[in-house]
Amino acid sequence: MTGQPMKAHPDDENEIHDVAGFVDPAQNVVTPVLRLSADLAGQIVWAFARIVQAAHGSRAARTPDEDGIIRAQEFEEGDVYMLEKPFDGYVSSRYLMDFYDVTERGICSRMHLHTGLRFVRMMTGPGTTIRVGSLSPFLVTNIPGVTPFVPEQFEDDMPDLPVGVRRTRYNLVVPENSFVDMQIPRGVSHQFNALGPNAVIDSVHPEESIETFRERMSGFRMMAQTIFLTEDRPDASSCADLPGNL
Repeated sequence: MTGQPMKAHPDDENEIHDVAGFVDPAQNVVTPVLRLSADLAGQIVWAFARIVQAAHGSRAARTPDEDGIIRAQEFEEGDVYMLEKPFDGYVSSRYLMDFYDVTERGICSRMHLHTGLRFVRMMTGPGTTIRVGSLSPFLVTNIPGVTPFVPEQFEDDMPDLPVGVRRTRYNLVVPENSFVDMQIPRGVSHQFNALGPNAVIDSVHPEESIETFRERMSGFRMMAQTIFLTEDRPDASSCADLPGNL
């Protein structure tokens, strides 16, 4: 086990740290994986989304199991399901997330960080993009002849900050009908906002048991393993605009 606890209150599901003085300890690495036809992408995204939806309709998935783990959970960006849980001798877990549509609910998810590293595969279907944000520039993998596309990037001001505080937000757009991976080091800021109804994430938490023990949390809960950098979720206008609309 390495590193010191990051949270002031281990089980707090809405702990907020000072955005003015926050500095990312590293950078997120983004790797475009593939582009698909609209029909195939839609089928894949909805197949994953249906798993999450079934979990949230399941009493068993919403009830603590023999290890006290509740598999169906809610997060700021969408409903989640712990597909594979950690166990003795294996500290990793895997989650599926069915994104909320920002344009439907009218609010954006907040900038945040996690108490452990994450690997996420973002998948989009027809009529849907994902806007990814961070307080540090993204490092994008581009291997000539292999990487299928280079995602759009742009900068803006992070919204809803205290008076006198200004932070640059770095943005990257996951296009329709595509798979894009992101490696998120422990404690590095990020946010995801889906624009459209067809988006899911398949994420691996490689040290979930370790981070839960390190933070002295009482259980495995995504919201407790998260630290937010703003208090309120901003209006949808702060994350729905893309480069062509700015």
